[in-house]
Formats: sequence, C-alpha cells, structure tokens
Amino acid sequence: MRQQIVIFGAAEIAELAMYYFSNDSNYHVAAFTVDDSFVDRSQYLGLPLVPFSEVVKRFPPGEYAMHVALSYTKLNRLRQDKYEQAKAAGYRLVSYVCSKSATWPDLVNGDNCFILENQTIQPTVHIGNNVMIWSGNHIGHGSIIGDHTYIASHVVISGHCKIGMRCFFGVNATVRDFSTIGDDCFIAMDASVTRDLSNGTVALGAPAEVFNAEDRRAQAIKKKYFKL
Repeated sequence: MRQQIVIFGAAEIAELAMYYFSNDSNYHVAAFTVDDSFVDRSQYLGLPLVPFSEVVKRFPPGEYAMHVALSYTKLNRLRQDKYEQAKAAGYRLVSYVCSKSATWPDLVNGDNCFILENQTIQPTVHIGNNVMIWSGNHIGHGSIIGDHTYIASHVVISGHCKIGMRCFFGVNATVRDFSTIGDDCFIAMDASVTRDLSNGTVALGAPAEVFNAEDRRAQAIKKKYFKL
C-alpha cells in the first residue's frame, strides 16, 4: 500500500510534485494544503485543498506525511518557513529522488528534498534538508549541500565543495572543486565560481581571460596544472 501524503502548495511546483510522486514513488497524494489566506477554492487538481489550520484534523500526521512544494521565493526563506511550519505541526516531511538519475548507495539526503531526473551525483555526497535540485546537474564526490538550497538545471558543483544554507544556483553555474560557499549566496546563471564565497555573496558572469599558446602565462598555467 502506498503511503498517503499531503502536498503543501497549490501552484506550479505543487502540480509538478504531484506528477513525480504519482508516477515515480511509493507515495500517493491525498490532498493539498496552503495557508488559510490563500485558499480560494475547495479543490486543486481534483483533490481537496485544505486550509492549513484544518489539515491536522482532516489529514492527521499519524496517518499522513507531507511534502512542501514551494520554489525559491525570498531566497528560499519562504520554503524554509513552511517546512518548519509543517514539522511543528507534527508531519513527517518526505523527499522525492527521481529514479532516472545516476546515484550511489552512500548518497545521504535529508527530508523534504525534491531531486529531479538526470542527475549525476557522485559517491559520498551529502544533501541537507529541504533542498530542490532541478534536472541535469553534476554534484561531485564528497560535496555537501546545505539545507534549503535551490539548484537549477545543468549546474556543476565539483568535488569536495561545501555549500551553505539557502543558496541559489542559476542555470549553467559552475563551482570549482574544494570551494566553500557561505549561506544565502546567489550564484547567477552562467556564473563561474573559482574561489570561496562568504555569506550573502552574489556571483555574476563568467568572462574568460584567454592567452594564446605562445604566451608565457599560458605556458606557465599548463605547466602548473598538467606538469608539461
């Protein structure tokens, strides 16, 4: 028997979460819930839409789990707030990890994660709680992803990186191996991070400085990295 869950949310991410949970998990979505002030109808996608003030009574935590399906609004703080609200109400927060990815048995992920298809997640990776990872990313061996972080598509986080809490990584961002990224950092689309970032840093762009083959700097760099 598939375990029953309630999804917190009633918008695009909640609809997507229902699709993935329904088609690639051992969970069955029974209802949706949102804060009382956002309830404008009795159903969403053909299922009950319940004010959060009533959800514990109608779908008690002893019988139902929950998944908070919200995006990166307020640099992930809204999703964190609702995650904490659901946990305080007594719910077990379930994660979704798509079966259509390359992972290893030692992968550790926390609760309320939403990890979509075509990931390459190498050995000894640790993913925290309430992390969203969109499709098609590479997370290198030994890396740690902090709680409440959002990673868009085609991001490369190289090996042994340490990512803080509530970070945002835009499409095609890259992070050099052994980098440490602080909390609340915004790594924009196409940004290339080659050094540690302190809390709250914004990283933009990836201009490449190019040296031709005869340039002494090019020769020195290749000698350093490749022992030429």
